[in-house]
Amino acid sequence: MTANKFMRLFIVSITICISLLGCERDASSLREPAAAGGPLLVRALTESQYRASVHSIFGEDAPIAMRFEPGLRSEGLLAVGTSEVGLSPFSLEQYNQAAIALSDFVFNPDNPNQPCLDSAADQFDQTCAQHYLSTTGLRLFRRPLSEAQLNLYLEIAKQNFSLLGDFHTGLKYGLVGLLTAPNFLLRIEQTEIVDGVEVLDAYSRAERLAFFLTNTSPDETLLTAAANGQLSHVEGRRQQVERLLASDTLTLAVEDFFTDMLRFDRFRDISKDSGIYPAFNADVLQDAQQQTLLDIVQHLLVDEGDYRQLFNLKQTHLTRALGPIYRVPVPNRKGWSEVSFPSDSAYAGIQSHASFLALHSHPGSSSPTLRGKAIREVFLCQEVPDPPADVDFTLAEETNNHAMPTAKDRLIAHNNEPSCAGCHKIMDPPGLALEQFDGVGKFRVLENNTPIDVAGNLDGQAFETVPQFAQALSNHREIPRCLAERLYRYSVGRDVTWHERAFLDYLNQVFVDVDYRLKPLMRTIALSDSFYAIDGNHSQLSDTHPKIAEAKP
Repeated sequence: MTANKFMRLFIVSITICISLLGCERDASSLREPAAAGGPLLVRALTESQYRASVHSIFGEDAPIAMRFEPGLRSEGLLAVGTSEVGLSPFSLEQYNQAAIALSDFVFNPDNPNQPCLDSAADQFDQTCAQHYLSTTGLRLFRRPLSEAQLNLYLEIAKQNFSLLGDFHTGLKYGLVGLLTAPNFLLRIEQTEIVDGVEVLDAYSRAERLAFFLTNTSPDETLLTAAANGQLSHVEGRRQQVERLLASDTLTLAVEDFFTDMLRFDRFRDISKDSGIYPAFNADVLQDAQQQTLLDIVQHLLVDEGDYRQLFNLKQTHLTRALGPIYRVPVPNRKGWSEVSFPSDSAYAGIQSHASFLALHSHPGSSSPTLRGKAIREVFLCQEVPDPPADVDFTLAEETNNHAMPTAKDRLIAHNNEPSCAGCHKIMDPPGLALEQFDGVGKFRVLENNTPIDVAGNLDGQAFETVPQFAQALSNHREIPRCLAERLYRYSVGRDVTWHERAFLDYLNQVFVDVDYRLKPLMRTIALSDSFYAIDGNHSQLSDTHPKIAEAKP
């Protein structure tokens, strides 16, 4: 933060305190800056959003028979990458395959909820077909079908009825058309003119709100609110925001955000040497991710705790599979057990979880460089450049070098290279602080029969032990700022514009004033004008947009 910006914030704070005759922390006393907004977006559904949308519309038993391509990560988030990536031919083929399997499930003759169940097979029931396609299309497209769209999918159903001689089979292919349409696979924002100003229309507002607070398509209540104009005024939006914040689906949204932020998508490619880490198997791999998400939900949503305390939290959830990793007895043979680590235990906070430690390690060893880089990028939003192409890593990777028995010894020698020193100066202290955990997260005190020294300094905060490092990380001024700004980027699906910096400053101050609690921060974003604002420097998105055109079946 620059000196001028700090002085402006200080003056604003003093002014507010004087006007209120006191300096009590109250987020409601802050005034949101004028909304700057960003461009209209076309965003591909993420894998989790696709799955959640299908299950919320067709039921939890609905099959999803496809392979998803890896997402593009931008600004540290897959959610931002969705507005920068297109749909490949492979993806379109997979979506078509999934649409057929899902439609077969919906129109299975044994399905008691089969659409138009009472309609005769040898006659085309125009009324039922039109009702089914329009109501299902509303949920899939997240807005009412236009007359032209409804006629298109009705015609698909009619043509297949004529070819196959069965009404339900014909209607099934109408559903396939809906499920492979760009209006379902892509989040296509649209605008309207209000008082001469171009703004997001009600259904685009509902879509942003739903995916942010539920990670799935808008439900019928939210779509009705959009249709009734409820989302066009502050009080109407507030009612819907409070309803969604109180729903069970908020947990799914929070889990998806942290899954994205923590880069858990990379677990697809993780591999460990089974000879070195025999306890690390598929069950551990799955449970390790869920452990972290359970702790996050428990602390931030159930207990409504301070976000910063996630980094020195001693309470956790473990399964029998995770017990050997943490060397802790787990009482329940099946399911999860709540466990508290001793106060002097090195296990403190989510950065000491197997999910983080195993993900940011090599297949056969730990990696202070990977872990230090992840601490900087994931939790502090600090970019660390990739190493030069010609860097020689031989010295750092000689784990059996008796002259340099520990990773700290080897890194000190490696960092004598001038091209390496700058980045390692910021990566090594947090990475080496976690060196007492091996490549899958097991605690150790020796490497090559030599004590592991974890002492260091994190941006001015000295530490001697792993718990002290956890406290230093928890105290770091960038921890809450990074979370608030990343959550906003996640919510709008793009990087912030220069003119939104004032809003980010406001958001960070709100986070301070609500004692670093997540739900009030999400409420602030969802109720803000900035969340719905567009900059207007664009043309109306249409079917000729490249990403929309390439998705057409």
